[in-house]
Amino acid sequence: MRTALSVVFSILIIALVICQVFARRSKKPIGRAVAFLLAGMATPVLGNLIIITASNQLIATIGYYVYFLGMDTAVYSIWFFMHDYCDMGKPKRVYNTLILVFFAVDLIHYILNPFLHLSFATEQIMVENRAYYRLVPYLGQAYHRVFCYGLFFAILIVFIVKTVKASRVYSEKYWVMLFSMICTGAVETYYIFSRQPLDVSMIGFGMFGLLVYFFALHYRPLKLLDRMLAGMASEMPEALFFFDRSGRCIWSNDPGRKLIGVSNENYDDVKDDLRFLFGDIDFDSSGWVKRITLGTGEDTQYTYLAMRSVVDDKGKVTGSYLSVRDITDEQREMKREMYRATHDSLTGLYTKEYLFENISRRLENDSKTDYMIGYIEIANYKVINDVFGRKFGEYTIKHIADFISKNAGENTLYGRLSGEAFGLLIDKADFNEEMLEERLERFTIRDDNLEHRILIHFGIYDIDPESERDIPLFFDSARLATTMIKDTYQKHIVYYDDKLRNEIIHNQLISNQLKDAIAERQIRPYLQPIVDSRGMLAGAEALVRWIHPDEGFMNPGDFIPVFERNGLIAEVDRYMWRCACEILSEWKKKEIGSFISVNISPKDFYYMDVVSELKGLVEEFGIDPVKLRIEITETAMMTDSVDILKLVSGLREYGFIVEMDDFGSGYSSLNLLKDMDIDVIKIDMQFLRDSERNMKAGTIIKSIINMSEELGIDTLTEGVETAKQFEKLYAMGCKLYQGYYFSKPVPVEDFEKQWFD
Repeated sequence: MRTALSVVFSILIIALVICQVFARRSKKPIGRAVAFLLAGMATPVLGNLIIITASNQLIATIGYYVYFLGMDTAVYSIWFFMHDYCDMGKPKRVYNTLILVFFAVDLIHYILNPFLHLSFATEQIMVENRAYYRLVPYLGQAYHRVFCYGLFFAILIVFIVKTVKASRVYSEKYWVMLFSMICTGAVETYYIFSRQPLDVSMIGFGMFGLLVYFFALHYRPLKLLDRMLAGMASEMPEALFFFDRSGRCIWSNDPGRKLIGVSNENYDDVKDDLRFLFGDIDFDSSGWVKRITLGTGEDTQYTYLAMRSVVDDKGKVTGSYLSVRDITDEQREMKREMYRATHDSLTGLYTKEYLFENISRRLENDSKTDYMIGYIEIANYKVINDVFGRKFGEYTIKHIADFISKNAGENTLYGRLSGEAFGLLIDKADFNEEMLEERLERFTIRDDNLEHRILIHFGIYDIDPESERDIPLFFDSARLATTMIKDTYQKHIVYYDDKLRNEIIHNQLISNQLKDAIAERQIRPYLQPIVDSRGMLAGAEALVRWIHPDEGFMNPGDFIPVFERNGLIAEVDRYMWRCACEILSEWKKKEIGSFISVNISPKDFYYMDVVSELKGLVEEFGIDPVKLRIEITETAMMTDSVDILKLVSGLREYGFIVEMDDFGSGYSSLNLLKDMDIDVIKIDMQFLRDSERNMKAGTIIKSIINMSEELGIDTLTEGVETAKQFEKLYAMGCKLYQGYYFSKPVPVEDFEKQWFD
């Protein structure tokens, strides 16, 4: 018996040491704790091996010391291992310190035992006709057992709690360890109280260490995996049907059973039920997927079917399973995402990119239909936003989008290109220019108490079937066509053609020449006199003229609108202001007291600080700001009205005389007079022409003059061409006059000869 135990103990120690080496090399986080536990288990086994093979009392006593201190190490290593295995984190410092204190006390009384005999002694007995040295315990040994058993029972309690609280799929992890510890502890207890000379419980210690090594580092809990997989399959939202090698359905999860109405796990009719729901399904092969659509419209349901094989660890097919997943929500969300990516969020029309893509596809697939490109732009959108607010601006955009949708032909493609622009591909056969022009002429937006006429420009580019399909270029051409609309309120539709192309090229050419034209003084001021009621000169208006080296005298109508559209008018105006100040500076030296009026374009406010520019010029040339009169059109005053009020106020405070040009051309004239302080009203010459044919026009002019006098505002009427007109205006009380009756605009030299020589 002693020999057999010696062999068993030796084998166990060797096995524990080998496992400890592998545990230390393990990459698993728990490997360190397992290695420590294996060392703890090997130590008491080694002590018992020494005891049962001892040939004298000294060696046996040494074996007992190794055994007892090994027991301390064993229970402490189990304590340390428990924290990792039970996912408790590192041992709390206070508990760990307390255990080490108890361990130190145990160590001390064993060290003092040879001198004080506090712990144990040994006595010789005969076992199998050989001397065996049995333990004689003292008080210190009782302390040792209380310490070891106390810590051991604390560890058992933790494992019991973990086993009880863990879900069924995880309970195996804990009860295997718990059962091993209980068995080992029970055998050890039996050995202590039975006073058996040979401690066979050490076999349990060794086996426990090997079990820990196996379960903690190498064991794959197949039962746990089975339960987890079964649980996962049951909880999956898709329906699962498992078939054996013969094709017989052997199991389905809850969604699967609900799908086909199976109860009591009767799977005999599963295949027929699935074929009834989804049509012909191939159960004899695997590795296929299929998407099935049922229903139409909003009630459409989408189902995804997939058949897969199940293979064992040797690669042999053991069965198959069918997955049935409802992908209706996914498909609807995908369609919503697709819609959001291809449609404008405000209007629901195609986005620019998606419109271009569809136009390109249409032109490629339909070469027989004659198409043209349409570019729609809200010409006064900024005014709408500034005056009525962003909400009304967005309402306007949506209203125009609805207008396009309702009036577009069956073959028309359309979308939103930018903030205020829309694009269309139009079938010529569906296009009625006369009807569209009529609708655009009276296009008005109404929202609650707000009503506003919307100015829409419609540019058209006729697609040449033989030309290269450059969609962006087509729309650029249609957009350029809208920039050539001169009479903004009378004409709304314009075509891009060779004449327009040549005009655009010419406009680009003169725009490129502007800088040199100013530097070489090809552009110069002409002065048209402004006289008082006595016919005496009061001042002049500086009007821009261009003496082109190739084209000769250019009509202002040929280049001013071009510069108005592209913003270069600001450079022209800045130059004309400087010229006017140069003239006034010379007049000042000659003691001429006449004023000069200069024009301010609405675009000037976007490209420069008008007030600072004008102040800088009068200071640079040392002239009185009263002599440089500022003409601002009624249209400019309507644009960004709040800012214009501040600018006009700043100009008047500095000393400039501010005139409202073209009074009566807009529809907010009286509102502007109410809100804005100005010095002179310049009556639109159209009123003057109409007054000769229409009594109402004459009455309106007279009323304007009388109202202005009441407000302390001077009146200036332009476009006076006959003596009769002058006499009529004089009778009405007009203060200042301008027109061909007195003089057409002339060069500065001619003006000075006419009026000052």
